[in-house]
Amino acid sequence: MRITIGEAPPLRLDKALARDVPEQAALSRTRLTRLIAEGAVTRAGEVLSDPKARVSEGDEIDIILPEPEASHIGPEDIPLDIVWEDPDLVVVNKPVGMVVHPAPGTPTGTLVNALLHHFGGELSGVGGVARPGIVHRIDKDTSGLLVVAKSDRAHHGLAAQFEAHSADRAYLAICHGVPDAGDPRLLGTRGVSMEPGSVILIQSGLARHRTDRQRQAVYFDGQGRHAITRARVLEHFGTPAALALVECRLETGRTHQIRVHMAHAGHGLVGDQTYGGRRKPAARALGEAAAAAIIAFPRQALHAAKLGFDHPVTGERLDFEAPLPTDMTRLLAVLRG
Repeated sequence: MRITIGEAPPLRLDKALARDVPEQAALSRTRLTRLIAEGAVTRAGEVLSDPKARVSEGDEIDIILPEPEASHIGPEDIPLDIVWEDPDLVVVNKPVGMVVHPAPGTPTGTLVNALLHHFGGELSGVGGVARPGIVHRIDKDTSGLLVVAKSDRAHHGLAAQFEAHSADRAYLAICHGVPDAGDPRLLGTRGVSMEPGSVILIQSGLARHRTDRQRQAVYFDGQGRHAITRARVLEHFGTPAALALVECRLETGRTHQIRVHMAHAGHGLVGDQTYGGRRKPAARALGEAAAAAIIAFPRQALHAAKLGFDHPVTGERLDFEAPLPTDMTRLLAVLRG
């Protein structure tokens, strides 16, 4: 790839390239810096290995892009529910129990392993490696929609939308209690307020718990990463009402965000062993069968039901919905019965 440095360029090579490389090349400044260090950037045959090298308007810079390296993660033949796929991205309806990315505790059987097999070597590479571009994640025991990039240009475009909070994400959850706009306890909870349409707004910082590193915790006064969740009751169950089906919309996407925020508001998710969702339901309000079903539910009752974003290459608006998984459908049937 040959780049001609434009008018009034930054003096540094890496910054000038980041400005003047065509957008469709999808080369981030980090990737360009790596290519410079690898000796893949030249000017008139001279290798430019220093990202701080001086450049001038009109300089012709050649960049040699290597073939994507093979990923160290192995492909695995695991069935996937593919909702949408094109040359740049894939949308998957992830099942309960599947981890998104390999980690020390789960090196195999992940969504990435399955996608590498599904793509069959057709990846154009993300960051110079033939691997899927994971833009966002959902927990192992949460089901639902994920978008994954197949190319650098799609990865950058999707990441920018998630960073700007312009991607639309809605989850369905079953929680203990019924969030009520008139509940003084709820309105007295720090970080909780109401918006029009009986929407509950929860705002806080989120960071690792001080003593339990497996959990996230709510913080205020500038601590933690800013997190915003909006929740709306769709249906409630029991007499008096003891459980609710809620729609939660994410403005930010922090680890365990919905689970932590709902627990902070006093409405932990059914089945959530980490954040206190194992409360014993009131059999008198729900009936014996429903109370038993709640106690037996094995995971957090949370499903990524809706996902919307602008296609990072074509600009087309894409919106997807995934039906509730069988376990949540059966639980709702018992509650409604």
